[in-house]
Amino acid sequence: MSETKDAPLPAFDLDRFTPYRLAVAAQRTSEELARQYRDRFGITIPQWRVLVHLAQSGDVSVREIEARVAMDKSKVSRAASRLEAAGYIAKTVNDVDRRLVRLILTPRGRALMAELLPLAAAYQREIEARLGAAFAGLEAGLQSLLGEAAKEGLAQES
Repeated sequence: MSETKDAPLPAFDLDRFTPYRLAVAAQRTSEELARQYRDRFGITIPQWRVLVHLAQSGDVSVREIEARVAMDKSKVSRAASRLEAAGYIAKTVNDVDRRLVRLILTPRGRALMAELLPLAAAYQREIEARLGAAFAGLEAGLQSLLGEAAKEGLAQES
């Protein structure tokens, strides 16, 4: 047992490990934008993700949002409940299967998104400007990784 405890571990550089770096970069960029909408509108990252998905997709289910924004169902449900309480979204329950809940932006939610979406677009332009010519490579790499992840997800569901 002591031999295993004292044996050297294989070399590993966390700072060069792509999944770690992607997660840190995603968290940092998400937090930069989140500070803006949290300070101005009092919404959280999960609430933003629900709102922006509804703004883009219209009437959708909690399950669809969960799959699209990579958040677990409980986070999506909590965010949706808070957004409903604030009057930004409305929920409808399926008459046949009461577990199926669909969400839609209310007029108040649409007005909020009319202010939030320009913030997000400006932040996107800021990221593109920061990265300059490297942005095209990042975009291609992300598209490849996200495309592979989507294919794997579909294969696992079948």
